[in-house]
Amino acid sequence: MKSGSNLEKVLEAGHFAVTAELGPPAGSDVEYVRKKAELLRGAVDAVNVTDNQTAVVRMSSAAVSALLVQMGIEPVMQMVCRDRNRIAMQSDILGAVALGIRNLTCLTGDHQGFGNQAGAKKVYDLDSVQLVSAARRMRDEHRLLGSEEDLLGQVPLFIGAAANPFAKPYEFRALRLAKKAEAGADYVQTQCVFDVAMFAEWMKAVRDLGVTKKCRILAGVIPLKSAGMTRYMVENVPGVIIPEEIQKRMADAPKGKGSEVGLAICAEIIQQLRAIEGVSGIHIMAIEWEQKVRQIVETARLLPRPQVA
Repeated sequence: MKSGSNLEKVLEAGHFAVTAELGPPAGSDVEYVRKKAELLRGAVDAVNVTDNQTAVVRMSSAAVSALLVQMGIEPVMQMVCRDRNRIAMQSDILGAVALGIRNLTCLTGDHQGFGNQAGAKKVYDLDSVQLVSAARRMRDEHRLLGSEEDLLGQVPLFIGAAANPFAKPYEFRALRLAKKAEAGADYVQTQCVFDVAMFAEWMKAVRDLGVTKKCRILAGVIPLKSAGMTRYMVENVPGVIIPEEIQKRMADAPKGKGSEVGLAICAEIIQQLRAIEGVSGIHIMAIEWEQKVRQIVETARLLPRPQVA
């Protein structure tokens, strides 16, 4: 075991893993975090805590992750390269481990122009591949970047990354993931999958590169709430491809029933993903809809979650 985390144990035992996202509040309301977390308790194996998603200032991922540890819910702390240099990132990783956080997902981060801090300057001292490598060095070699001095104490971490099979140029996506696996990624969570056939082609390329022998793939899914949300994603979210068949099903949904259709589609996609060789789990991104995660997991016949020692 590299970290002893529940997520690592579930994957190592051969179970189909389930994770979901929790978006921290744009403020310091701890009760907000607790209410969201309770909606996910027992429905997933670990909870991803986003790091200032869409470049909007929110409660820190490390703080929310620490609150989850206190609640007995396993966090996956996300860390983006946008806001910190290597000093701050390595320091935050050490602090997170000291607080009992055992899962880390390394991300590039949304461009600062998307958020609510127009004058913010980007950092990007390291990219996501380099951050994975730095975390692996801290864990396996007990050393910081550029240092030959041993760290005090262990750094037990299950290290993750992200992948987008649907971003252009498509032929580069599997190679990009291979670099992250080579750098030390233990697991990968993907962009949301709607085009399962296209995702299956990407997975074949990933398997051909031997990536699935080095890290576990958790396919991302997003439940659609309405035809309007579907149109917005098609028109405005880069790297998301929604087949016309799904667009039509959402558009044809009876008034007031769009969310029901979207939830059903999400469960169907999960079942299709389970049949693809090399897919080890799913990552549910129910944007401000955490109350529906349990229903999705149950409909996909993934409850109860396994108990691993």
